[in-house]
Amino acid sequence: MSKITERVEEIVTPIVHDLGFELVDVEYVKEGPDYYLRIAIDKEGGVDISDCALASEKISEVMDKEDPIAEAYFMDVSSPGAERPLKKEADYTAAVGHPVYVKLYEEIGGDKEWLGELIKFDAETVTMSVRIKTRTKEIELPRKKIAKIRRAVIL
Repeated sequence: MSKITERVEEIVTPIVHDLGFELVDVEYVKEGPDYYLRIAIDKEGGVDISDCALASEKISEVMDKEDPIAEAYFMDVSSPGAERPLKKEADYTAAVGHPVYVKLYEEIGGDKEWLGELIKFDAETVTMSVRIKTRTKEIELPRKKIAKIRRAVIL
């Protein structure tokens, strides 16, 4: 995690919790000439647009005072959606038995992307059940090689 996202997380966590929400993710990225600060929040039953607007207003007030980002940026407060990222141990626990999508830094077993059911995890590995053509196979992926992991919606 970058120093900016760490600092933003420190600033916004108490605000989000005071509003009754969970901070799911903080992302700071440059896209083209612009910088974007994306903050994902959630609560039991999900968040709606008024929840996001309220959180955005409260976060903006404090971010303007603290000013942890030197350059101009656009801020977006939203729901993590059905395909929420797995960031914390609680996210992994909640995803066990559900479909997940994994993108790796380097190939394992000939692939950098995996889609399957999360079976178990520990500090070092993620174990998934994946379908390869007509058979199902368990694979272990080292967590240090995972670039992104999120819940997946399979239709």
